[in-house]
Amino acid sequence: MITRAEMPRMRRGCVLARGAAPVTWEPLSSPGRPGPSLTTCAAFLLLATGCALRVRHGLVAELRRSREIAGATQQVLLRPLPGRMDGLALAAAQLSASRGAAVGGDLYEAVATAYGVRVLIGDVRGHGLPALGAAAAVLGSFREAAHDEPEPAGVLRRMERSLERHLRERARAEPPSVPPQRPRSPVAEEFVTVLLLQIAADGSVEALNCGHPWPYRFDPAPATAAPGPRARTVRPLAGGETLPPLGVLPLPADLRSLPCGEIGPGEVLVLYTDGAEDARDRRGRFFPLRGVLARAPAPTPARLVAGVHAALLRHTRGRLTDDVTLLVLRNDRGDRGERP
Repeated sequence: MITRAEMPRMRRGCVLARGAAPVTWEPLSSPGRPGPSLTTCAAFLLLATGCALRVRHGLVAELRRSREIAGATQQVLLRPLPGRMDGLALAAAQLSASRGAAVGGDLYEAVATAYGVRVLIGDVRGHGLPALGAAAAVLGSFREAAHDEPEPAGVLRRMERSLERHLRERARAEPPSVPPQRPRSPVAEEFVTVLLLQIAADGSVEALNCGHPWPYRFDPAPATAAPGPRARTVRPLAGGETLPPLGVLPLPADLRSLPCGEIGPGEVLVLYTDGAEDARDRRGRFFPLRGVLARAPAPTPARLVAGVHAALLRHTRGRLTDDVTLLVLRNDRGDRGERP
């Protein structure tokens, strides 16, 4: 039982802060003074345990709400692609390098328009939540311009203007003066690499590439685990020279999309961000994305994305240094471009 004389000493010796619940103990015994009783110690421990449990339940609830918000953000920013679009089978997914984040600096989208299926993949400088603003600006502009602009060049110019507006708004929000000894503003160094593809009904592909890796293409021939000529032939999509990333230099006045050949019936295109090939294991070896694609089975695009992501996580042991996005599409149209 706690005596009346012991209560002031307990109030002085117990500090319970809401949110962290640190506990300090001031000994109640001193020379010539009797020590605390067993009941006093038990009451103190029960009080501290109750406070710690309450804080823990609050943190768990807050984490649950944060995950729900992140999931809703991902649904709005990176909408799930349909399994089929205008005769093409599609699948895409992203791995964020920021722990606990569902989205990052990578972006992707595909829309069916009157001019063909237009596919976008991009990578904002940096990763995680700070890159979401630039990704949202580029994606929002693409989703509107893809249906309005008859040429891919017009779509890319609209995306450039949207990114410029976003950067100007961010610059206004920064302090007006920066001491010369400090590094440059991060807004001045923000840019986005993008790859814009247009796939017509006959399978012909046109592209505009602003500093982004070219996708890989391969035929649907079955691959085996054995090395050598039996492995599938994987080659980059031939697209010529690339433009600077958006935000670095203005687009040229005579901007035109580049023809990249055709994607035949059953052929597969794998679009990716540079985080895939730049990922390293503990020995510093890069992830062999091209080799993984060459020896992967010929499943659906969704299973191919999941398989590559699983191999990537095994290679890095789950320690990613950059966001990784894959977008796989397969031409399921007939020989003459008819849409099943």
